[in-house]
Amino acid sequence: MNTDKGTSSSLQILNPNPGPNRLRNKGSIFFLSISCIAFLLILLIKADLVLLSFRSLCAAAILFLTAPDALKEIFTSEILEFWIGSIYLIAIPLFLVLIARKNFRNNVAKKKKTEKAELSLSKISLRAFMRQTIALYASAVIFILYSIAFLAPFVAPFSPYDQQDFLVTAYQPPFARLNALVLKQPKTLTIPLQAGSGTTIKLTNSLISDFQRLKTRNEPNTIRFVNEYRIEGNKVIYRQGIRTKTIATSELAGTGKTGTLTFSGKQPDFVIERTFIFGTDQYGRDILSRVIYGSKISLSIGFLVVLISVTLGTMIGVSSGYFGGWIDAVMMRIVDILIAFPALFLILIIIATFGNSIYLIVITLSFTGWMGVARIVRSQVLSLKEQEFILAAKSLGLSNMRIIFRHLAPNTLTPVIIAATLRIGSIILTEAGLSFLGLGVQPPTPSWGNIINEGRDSLLNYWWISTFPGIAILTTVVCFNLIGDGVRDALDPRMRG
Repeated sequence: MNTDKGTSSSLQILNPNPGPNRLRNKGSIFFLSISCIAFLLILLIKADLVLLSFRSLCAAAILFLTAPDALKEIFTSEILEFWIGSIYLIAIPLFLVLIARKNFRNNVAKKKKTEKAELSLSKISLRAFMRQTIALYASAVIFILYSIAFLAPFVAPFSPYDQQDFLVTAYQPPFARLNALVLKQPKTLTIPLQAGSGTTIKLTNSLISDFQRLKTRNEPNTIRFVNEYRIEGNKVIYRQGIRTKTIATSELAGTGKTGTLTFSGKQPDFVIERTFIFGTDQYGRDILSRVIYGSKISLSIGFLVVLISVTLGTMIGVSSGYFGGWIDAVMMRIVDILIAFPALFLILIIIATFGNSIYLIVITLSFTGWMGVARIVRSQVLSLKEQEFILAAKSLGLSNMRIIFRHLAPNTLTPVIIAATLRIGSIILTEAGLSFLGLGVQPPTPSWGNIINEGRDSLLNYWWISTFPGIAILTTVVCFNLIGDGVRDALDPRMRG
């Protein structure tokens, strides 16, 4: 930092060394461009599903206002995933464009101005973080992982729950390609439309139709995976494992004309080819789809637990440090008891007593991880409450709540942010460990921990079942730790330089 007369200051020249800045600008432009192109490609490829999602969202919003009971009868959480994914798919490219526009304007302004300008502490810290190259790369990886989690219904090639024709699909290695016959039979049970007339009935039937198409990803026909097949007249003879079966061509979707080009050559239009990039498990489920959907569980639990525990720890730490006396004594003794009690043992007791739902896991991990944050915040408040600006606020007659939320809490954010970024990785590891032991998220709902657990008995022969979710956990935890290190260096004036 350039200073005047050797004293520390928040004055910085607006046109610093152009070399590193130019490289960072090129890197940010490249990342923003690649991200926007990727989102636009997904939007273009899945345009039909995105349009269905927004149409169903509008119809559901109208039904929620006019007939909430009718919406409650047909609503499923799976449709909510499509709504969130569609909004995210539209909002993020717009957000990236706004960031690129702001960066462009800032660069233009820097070229025109050479005078010194006063920067706030947040801007100084942000600039210091932007100089942490490894932390920036880790942030980009975390952004990609969370984007994949939000867009899971659009980027996952299969449903994570499909257990179809496991005689053929079970234990397929990575990049395995299998042929499948497309039947006229619907993929799932068709939900009957409601009889009657009126706006509510029309909206309900429209939602039912859209929900059905979204659930099947606009592929309504059942597919049957086969090892091999041959066509004899108006019949198709195919093999599944050791079984040989026959099906009439009239039961297949298509005309039977040869024209579909695959890696295996030209095939009839009632035959499709599917590729399992990460292979399959013992039930024939696609590992890539399960890892993608598992990221939603693992990343969401990590974020929610840290958000709740940090908020709770900050509130207790501020209250304890500011008020002191018996309040401080009682709260700190509670903290001492909880810290002394083994956290994992307490988690196991709670889960064994009340069950192991996702919500209970979030609550349990949240209320067993706030003690460290509370101690950090309390120590900060004890040093801050004797400062001149706090004494001036008291002398002006400001209320305790105003002093806490306007003056004390904002000044304790630095260690809290560092603790939060470093703790997300450990929470993800804890959740994965619980799921691996069978005490976390229960199958068939995928999470990285229970996917590893499902493949542990066949790790030597079918390594891909546990390897890919393990790599996902390793990548996520390492990136969060690198981000935490970068945030610590950026917020610490001694490390900032």
